[in-house]
Amino acid sequence: MTTTRTGAIRHFTDAEMEAIVVAGIVEAGERGTLRAGRRFTVDEYLALGAAGILAKEERIELLDGEIICMAPIGNRHRNSVNWVAHLMREPIGRRAMVQVQAPIQLDDFTMPEPDIAVIRLRSINDLASVLPSDVYLIVEVADSSLEFDLGEKLARYAVAGIPEVWIANLRAGELVVNTKPEGAAYAHVRVIPLGGTVSPQAFPDVVLQLADFVPAV
Repeated sequence: MTTTRTGAIRHFTDAEMEAIVVAGIVEAGERGTLRAGRRFTVDEYLALGAAGILAKEERIELLDGEIICMAPIGNRHRNSVNWVAHLMREPIGRRAMVQVQAPIQLDDFTMPEPDIAVIRLRSINDLASVLPSDVYLIVEVADSSLEFDLGEKLARYAVAGIPEVWIANLRAGELVVNTKPEGAAYAHVRVIPLGGTVSPQAFPDVVLQLADFVPAV
């Protein structure tokens, strides 16, 4: 999934709340907190999916314990994500994996689904969550979500120690490259215009033309 955020919290119907209790995810006495907007751990969030209460096709992610609804992906956004993944896979080769719109567990209460994550190679039998220590690079494609991606979302990545985050700004046709996380911010931020090139710091031999994955404004 992407990070285009509507700001809406995913609420549960009475039938869903009953299913959550029956599945043993929360205690019966917590129905009231569910109705009020209870915060969930990552384990509880995953259990909601395993129980079929959260559907696979729902556009949601867990941020600070809140299940956040996200807006549909537009054509420009989808095309940019597809091209980033396409351009990275071959040159990175077998050194890392390019993960597309899949979860990363930042802490016990936060599991976003960035557009692209370049992660360490993992065994087919490694079923553990992808953690910040597994991540070389995150790429978020941003249009309506730009303020959130550059603010609240980027701060979460910094706190988690994600070493590099690219924000593809579709509004301005540029790329914001963030490196050296320090606290809730990145110490090194540079903006690359549409005619420029960029390389992941973990793979400096991989050179991408910005115009190949960010559409003209």
